[in-house]
Amino acid sequence: MMKILLLGAQGQVGQELKLVLPSLGTVTAWGRADFDLATSGGLMAAVVEQQPDLIVNAAAYTAVDRAESEPELAHQINAVVPEQLAQAAESCGSKLIHISTDYVFDGRQNRPYQIDAATNPLGVYGQSKLAGEQAVQRATDRYAILRTAWVYGAKGKGNFVKTMLRLGAERDELGVVYDQVGTPTWAYDIAQAIAALVPQLNEQTFGIYHYTNSGAVSWYDFAVAIFEEARTLGYPLQLSSVRPITSEQYPTPTERPAYSVLAGDRLARVLNQTAPHWRASLRKMLKEYLNIYK
Repeated sequence: MMKILLLGAQGQVGQELKLVLPSLGTVTAWGRADFDLATSGGLMAAVVEQQPDLIVNAAAYTAVDRAESEPELAHQINAVVPEQLAQAAESCGSKLIHISTDYVFDGRQNRPYQIDAATNPLGVYGQSKLAGEQAVQRATDRYAILRTAWVYGAKGKGNFVKTMLRLGAERDELGVVYDQVGTPTWAYDIAQAIAALVPQLNEQTFGIYHYTNSGAVSWYDFAVAIFEEARTLGYPLQLSSVRPITSEQYPTPTERPAYSVLAGDRLARVLNQTAPHWRASLRKMLKEYLNIYK
């Protein structure tokens, strides 16, 4: 039976992976309590000791704005740790699946980004994630890098959907950015795609992939959809209106990609399936989260 080592087991995607990966083999799941990735001393040796057949890295520093003031920590978790995992994978002959991000792109084109599109991250977070991708590629050939975007889920820490639900219960009006376009992606769907990819990984299928739900939308339209679906399900909301605002009206320490839709053609071909539409997945997530929210 396949031995799988999962890192980032407490995160949004990690918690979903903990549920789906056992169908593929025996899973050892590490979270913050099991290993401090902020220092990661001894990580490579600990991984090699496990002798996994597959390493899945769902751990990441994802505080996009805070990364500007914590560049060393972001680089440690997003670049150094993946490098150590790739070196460990190479040492024990295992495969590595590493999750990356749309933030490796600058968002200045107006068509979906292909896997070989030029990278040009705008801030420390994206730079650290790109450095992680490059480190993995230097250290091993037996990898799959899965770039995803706009991740949300019922499990794990806060995300845009949870924030909108909280603010919608507290406020009458919200302003949400309309000039940034991407694809909301349910953590559950990412985990399912990874589980489907695992049996397909071989010399012909190693490399970079993009996976998001299908479709494209602005943050403003995503927020409107969240409130429409939430009202249908009976979430307690007092919000009466959502206003579209520009990125300039909502300044952040890090510039966000204006357009970060990812082309998922390669993964769709390998899996012989297309990703669910973002709105259908949003509806399912909100149904799942309703019991927790209440």
